[in-house]
Amino acid sequence: MKKLEGPRYNEVSMDKRRMCPNCRAFITTDDKVCPYCQFTVGPKAVDQRNPADLLGGLIPHARFTTMVILLINTGLYIAMMFHTQTGSQGISFDFDIDTLVDFGAKSGRLMLLHGEWWRLVTAGFLHGGILHILMNSWVLFDLGAQTEEMYGTSRYLAVYFVATVTGFLASLFWAPGVASVGASAGICGLIGAMIALGVRDRSSFGAEIRKFYVRWVIYLLVFGLIFPATDNAAHVGGLVGGFVVGYIAGTPGRSQIVERIWQTLAGIALALTAFSFFKMFMALVATRPQ
Repeated sequence: MKKLEGPRYNEVSMDKRRMCPNCRAFITTDDKVCPYCQFTVGPKAVDQRNPADLLGGLIPHARFTTMVILLINTGLYIAMMFHTQTGSQGISFDFDIDTLVDFGAKSGRLMLLHGEWWRLVTAGFLHGGILHILMNSWVLFDLGAQTEEMYGTSRYLAVYFVATVTGFLASLFWAPGVASVGASAGICGLIGAMIALGVRDRSSFGAEIRKFYVRWVIYLLVFGLIFPATDNAAHVGGLVGGFVVGYIAGTPGRSQIVERIWQTLAGIALALTAFSFFKMFMALVATRPQ
């Protein structure tokens, strides 16, 4: 990813602003406690969120949330690998439609006729093959960290969740008869949120962000034209959902009440995701041959 530089960084360095390491709101160098999240940020304070404390230091804090998402994706991919192993056939690295649907892919028939709405969530954590998950993981690894740095963890989770849902909603109405999976809906939502950040910030810094991520959208459109199997509707739906949430959310630092609202929304998103996985597991157990 391109390192963003420009006048905005010089402006920040010349005044007394800095970023709270906990909620990422802009505060001043005189603040010993963040006025938004009450986190101790004085020069002698102990970093309560030291990366060394996260899984023994194995995961850098800047990418912790993204790494959790990647681990969930990888865990489900491995589970599908062993699920497809039958007799001497061995483990498969690419999956058929039945396997994907069993594990929670978007399926118009099951969603519209049987009310399995939770597939709007679970589909975003599944991948159809080894190249699919590697490409999405490569993009998410950097893009996720950059989005969380700008928006904070709560907004990041809200953007990713909403974009996944709106992405597969668009896919459902565009092609209800086609099964679809992939983290790219959520990834496109992160791109949309970064474009929204550039739109809200009317400085040269915002313009640079906007131009940079609009180029990503162009790359996605070209990719979708080259590879017909790409779910372009999910990409567009995720992009729109992420842009809307990002534009509404803005960056952290408005007030404690606003921050609590986004923390609550992130908690709801996590709860709905966990419930969706529970429904997926129950459906998978119900369809397992006896």
